[in-house]
This record gives sequence, C-alpha cells and structure tokens, in this order.
Amino acid sequence: MTGRVFITGAAGFIGFHLVKRMLSDGWQVMGFDGMTPYYSPKLKESRLSVLQAQPGFSFEQGMLEKEGRLTDLVGAFDPDVIVHLAAQAGVRYSIDAPRSYVASNLIGAHEVLEAARACKPKHLMMASTSSAYGANTEMPYAETHRAVHPMSFYAATKIANEAMAHSYAHLFGIPTTMFRFFTVYGTWGRPDMALFKFTKAILNGEPIDVYNHGNMQRDFTYVEDLVEGIVRLAGTVPGTEPIGPADSLSPVAPFRVVNIGNGMPIALNEFIAAIEAATGREAQRNLMPMQPGDVPSTWADASLVEALVGKLPRMDIREGVQHFVDWYLGWNAAE
Repeated sequence: MTGRVFITGAAGFIGFHLVKRMLSDGWQVMGFDGMTPYYSPKLKESRLSVLQAQPGFSFEQGMLEKEGRLTDLVGAFDPDVIVHLAAQAGVRYSIDAPRSYVASNLIGAHEVLEAARACKPKHLMMASTSSAYGANTEMPYAETHRAVHPMSFYAATKIANEAMAHSYAHLFGIPTTMFRFFTVYGTWGRPDMALFKFTKAILNGEPIDVYNHGNMQRDFTYVEDLVEGIVRLAGTVPGTEPIGPADSLSPVAPFRVVNIGNGMPIALNEFIAAIEAATGREAQRNLMPMQPGDVPSTWADASLVEALVGKLPRMDIREGVQHFVDWYLGWNAAE
C-alpha cells in the first residue's frame, strides 16, 4: 500500500524512522512536529535535515494543542492515512511535569481526532504504550487484558487516548488502530532513554543508575522492527469481523488495539552486558530502588499483530545495541 500519509511527531525518534521508511516505499508524507525542548532540539533538527533531503516529504512545525491547526493542515493535505506519534513521552517526567502531558497527550490527541473527523482518512493510527497494562501481572500482555490500573500519569493519558479514539471510531465511523509500543530502542534514539544514557555514561567512565537493583525485564523492540509492523498495519484496516477470539476488535466500532513488541523479555543486566560488549567498556552500576510509576517487567504477546500482518522481524539485542553504539559514536563525533 502507498498513498498520502500525515505523520505527527515526524522529527521524533520513531517518527523519523517511520517517515524515512514510508518515503522509501513511495508514500507522499507530510510531517508535523513541535520541536519542543524536552530533549535537545539539535537531535530533532538533525533527523529533520535527513528527511528534508528526500523527495516526497513536506513538513509543518507547530503544537498539537493549537485549536484547529491540525484540522486545517490535514484537510489541505487530504491523507489516506494519519499516524499520530507525537506525545509528551516519559514515565518519570510525568511525575514532575504532568501539565505538559495534559496539553500534548490529551488536548493534542483530541485535535488529531477532530482532524480525522473532518477529513475521514481510510485509516487513523495512534500510538499507545505498554505502560497501559499498568498493574497487570498476567504475562505476556495480551490486547484483551484489562488496562485499567495505570502506574503513571503518562500511562493514564495513553489509556485516555485509547478511550477517546474508540468513541470517535464509534460515533463517526473512523477506522482506527491503536498500537501499544514496548521499549523501543535503536539508532537516532532519545537521550532520555536507557540505551542513550547508559552508552553515554559508560563511554565517559561514569556510573549508571540501575533501578530495582537490576531485577527488571523489558520487551526491547528494535525501532526498524516496530516500523515494519506499523507499515504493514497501515493497510490492515479494522472492519466489523474479528479474525479470531484473541482479536481486540471492538464490537461497536472499527477500532482495534495491537501490541507491537519483540515478544521476548530481556533482563536489564543482559541489556547492560550488550552495551558493555558494544562499547568495549565495563559499566559502573549504581544500584537503585524501583522508581515511582515503573513496573518490573514487560512482555508483549505478539500473536495478534502477526495474525494480522504476518511474522515480523526480531532484531537480536546484541546486534541492535551494536547498531546504536556505532551510530552514537559517529553522531557524537560529528557534534
């Protein structure tokens, strides 16, 4: 499938990789991003400069929450697909700055829904998070599990997004897929994420903070594997008939929630060992208690996404971390 796609968060980590991939597949892409200073805008500008060198890409800068802005842009562009990735990210930051999550993740998401209501795309795709599973301890996380006990305000805003999008799908017939991401990592990643922070600290001979004394597991998902899932799902529009008992398709709306994860949790110490191997340096571990709002483990049941779009690639953690470290060394040298 190709056509016209409007992507919010285009200069962000995942957005950058998705735009690059869809351009290479032949899509016409309009990107939108606020270029906010949550982390270095220089990294966002570097990503954007790569994208702007490619044909088929246009870009608008602005804030999601500005009333009517997205509706005007989306209406003029008339996309076949809208992919909403822009958000205020971070579990821990949501404890200190919850208002920024209200603006971006609640008001901003509503503006996306209003734009979709006005232009009626063939498919609206919106990013959610594995944090939506919250206090659920049943593993692996399946889309049919209840997501009603968020452990952070960030997760609460994403659960709210799912509910908001479902109501619009029901009321206005907007085919909608929400995808729950699981600990995405890879080249061009965010500086506030563990891989970036750990790599920087290890290379500088500084200690790393290891929470819950290292007793953590994450379903680490390489960014290009995630993008493959999104691209395939773009042409898999929710209809009226579930594909099986494990389908999360709504009984009253063309709406589905889909995990996109590696389907295999990795121990945090194994993740750190992969960084040590890629950098050739030993980490100095500063063992810490569990952070508020965090969970000890995540694990995606990937059976639904693979039933919908086929088996997805799964990058080995050592190879994926090596790709990141190689990129980091080149990018840092260029800076």
